[in-house]
Amino acid sequence: MSAQRAPRYTGRVSTAVVVVIFTVRDGELCALLIERAAEPCKGQWALPGGALLPDETIDGAATRKLADETGVSDVFLEQLYTFDKLGGKADIVVAYFALVDFERTRLREDLEWRPAWHPVRALPPLAFQNERILALAEQRLRNKLEYTNVVYSLLPERFTLTEMQQVYEAILGETMDKRNFRRRVVGLGIIRETGQTRKRGAHRPAMLYEFTSREPVTL
Repeated sequence: MSAQRAPRYTGRVSTAVVVVIFTVRDGELCALLIERAAEPCKGQWALPGGALLPDETIDGAATRKLADETGVSDVFLEQLYTFDKLGGKADIVVAYFALVDFERTRLREDLEWRPAWHPVRALPPLAFQNERILALAEQRLRNKLEYTNVVYSLLPERFTLTEMQQVYEAILGETMDKRNFRRRVVGLGIIRETGQTRKRGAHRPAMLYEFTSREPVTL
């Protein structure tokens, strides 16, 4: 009987991080994409990401990419999934997703590796199978609406219930009944009245609300 060969092990596995960064803009759920300025896939759009810096953790790399691309870091950021064989240089890609208030973001103004917001329902062709990552992130976000306060990162400190409902509708892609929505979110206990109002046009002043916590909370 011939002796079995010992398995061969490869060298160090190369790891990259990508971040799906969502916002709501003009009533649409949008994702931040980067136009690639070098091969592979030069000229195509891809999610923000890259290799880890020396001695950098995966979480640290995701936080750095979020801050570099949007100028904000104190927002919802969560690890999504680990992928392999996506076609890029990295053997393993660890994906995160983040939510940012559009009004707070400040995108880089570079002409190369140009960043831009794209509506999730009208995406261009993406490099490295990034559509798989985006689809999973969108589904995770929708699910989180049911049991977390996740949308706190998409709204200003004080907001009306109408503004909050518009964010939910942008994520879900459907119109919601106003009374049912009010009953639902107030009943969850994730928001509270501030005692302040905002008046726009000829309409009655609208009550302003705030989140009971602007950190991730599971209900």
